Amino acid sequence: MQTDKELLNLIKESHEMNPRSEFVSNTELHLRKTAKQMNKKSRYKWRITLVSGFLVCSVLLFFSLSGREFIYHSLSPFGESNSVSPFGSQEPLIYIYHSHDQESFISETQSSDPNMAYHPSKNISLVGERFSQSLKKNKINTKHENRDVMSTLIKNGWSHSKTYTVTRGFITDVLENNKSIKMVFDIHRDSKKREATTIKIDGKDYATVTFVISKSNANYEKNLTFAESLLERIEKKYPDLSTGVIVKTSLRNQSTYNQDLINESVLLNIGGVENTLEEEYRTVDALAEVITEILKEES
Repeated sequence: MQTDKELLNLIKESHEMNPRSEFVSNTELHLRKTAKQMNKKSRYKWRITLVSGFLVCSVLLFFSLSGREFIYHSLSPFGESNSVSPFGSQEPLIYIYHSHDQESFISETQSSDPNMAYHPSKNISLVGERFSQSLKKNKINTKHENRDVMSTLIKNGWSHSKTYTVTRGFITDVLENNKSIKMVFDIHRDSKKREATTIKIDGKDYATVTFVISKSNANYEKNLTFAESLLERIEKKYPDLSTGVIVKTSLRNQSTYNQDLINESVLLNIGGVENTLEEEYRTVDALAEVITEILKEES
């Protein structure tokens, strides 16, 4: 029978995503301590528990969504585990963030005043996380921003008008460290009434999606082409789910929405303050389907 040390090494070497060394060390110490308290008659059962426990831990860690890598594995007919890279790369292809990350919903804040529908945790970032998870289920690796815009504003003594300055720093950092990023989405919710931001499809309510492009950026034409291609795709699969593409123009001080940093970048207004998270989730699930189709064709 293999020793405890051999079992640990076997588990660590059998997967590309290894658990942290401190996790392995602490778990080993805990199990050894437990084993010493057992009598010799139960030692055999303990060894079976040890192997089973580590196998479960390995599976959980293996499918963990945290960290920069998301690895998919498939089981071959001969029972061997083979790494399956999402469209040829384990690196993130999509970056999701929120310039107005505390925008929330009446249903989540219990406020009757739309102007007060903001929350530090129950907010639009949950929609971005669902979007990220939906893409990952389709084997599209993503990076969802978890740095807090509001705390950065407060730390620097900046007003709310500087939110795009904060997220510009986030995007620049992400793009520099993740050359694989192909698409960038800044997800917001609108302030419009429910009747203007909700559509029923197959008996279910969806939050509508609007693609917003700034004309005041160097990548305007490429951003616009990208937004229009998304609109065309979503209309084929989910007619009337989108309210279209809006091009923002101003005689002065029009924000670029940081869309000048990458060719395929768009601001998404998904639903409004009176929509529910469930309705928002349905819409980002639909968007994930469309984006998956696009990336498959490009791969």
